[in-house]
Amino acid sequence: MAATPTPRAPSNPPGAAPAFTRALARFQPGLPLAVACSGGADSTALLLACAERWPGQVQALHVHHGLQAAADGFEAQVRATCEPLNIPLHTWRVDARHAPGQSPEDAARGARYAALTEAALMAGVRDVALAQHADDQVETLLLALSRGAGLPGLASMPQAWERGGLRWHRPLLDVPGAELRVWLEARGLRAGAGWVDDPSNADERYTRNRIRARLLPVLDVVFPQFRATFARSAAHAAQAQRLLNELAVQDAAATGVGIDPGHGPRIAELRALSRDRQANLLRHWLRQAHAMADPHGGSANASSAQLEELLDQVAACATRGHRIELKVGAGRVERRGDILAWYNHPA
Repeated sequence: MAATPTPRAPSNPPGAAPAFTRALARFQPGLPLAVACSGGADSTALLLACAERWPGQVQALHVHHGLQAAADGFEAQVRATCEPLNIPLHTWRVDARHAPGQSPEDAARGARYAALTEAALMAGVRDVALAQHADDQVETLLLALSRGAGLPGLASMPQAWERGGLRWHRPLLDVPGAELRVWLEARGLRAGAGWVDDPSNADERYTRNRIRARLLPVLDVVFPQFRATFARSAAHAAQAQRLLNELAVQDAAATGVGIDPGHGPRIAELRALSRDRQANLLRHWLRQAHAMADPHGGSANASSAQLEELLDQVAACATRGHRIELKVGAGRVERRGDILAWYNHPA
């Protein structure tokens, strides 16, 4: 990797968007850096701030979903942002229509990450920044609570992770969304010229949009510090999940889980664990198996009811001839000799 140039401090007007300024000062990605930019206020602010801090080291990635008539306008806005600043722009067009039984959000998210991965790798970039902010994190946590999610859901969005040969970053998770518009407006940019507002964000048929429009303003009044306190709760959940993952890795090794994602734990050793540790190990194994078999799958994980039924079958599996076969997530778990195995069939 080339030597990292000394970053420039963002030239913000005094008092404008202090949380945004602090977040950018803490952000230390590898360079060159790609910023995913939709053309909206959040990603435009992140792109401009990063390009100012690391001149000549930032590229823009734009995914054209083709899901609405305004999509061409989004691309034109990103291009208008990039060209005067000589920011290289890589646009990727995808078909983000959802398959039967798949949610539109899952389909769009899977297509977006696949496109960003491919675009970044072709551009020779290994670090990608995304512009999700504190309000997005709160919405994600509230959605997880509404669905009765466990720790992985309550941990919400991670600030950094590695996937697909790339290092992904969300440097703005501590920044209120309104600050990003304040920062842009302090620099003379306005909606319709400096950025575009996605009309689908006002569609309250989507739960996330209803949370943003109706619930967040109430939380602002009742719990003014809710963004910071919710973020702490999500961080605590993430820490607890990391510990459970470490325990699951140890139990997986002790019960003979194989490199092949379909090769699960030996039943006798699994039964020797407490039911809680069995559940933790099985969740870990099934999550890994599904991710390896279907990397862009989205929501095809084991439900709580499926996992409880599998645990009951494991508890009843006291004889060599006892059969286990159960639909779990996008595939099936079955007994094969002395082990559990997971498999799925192509659609």
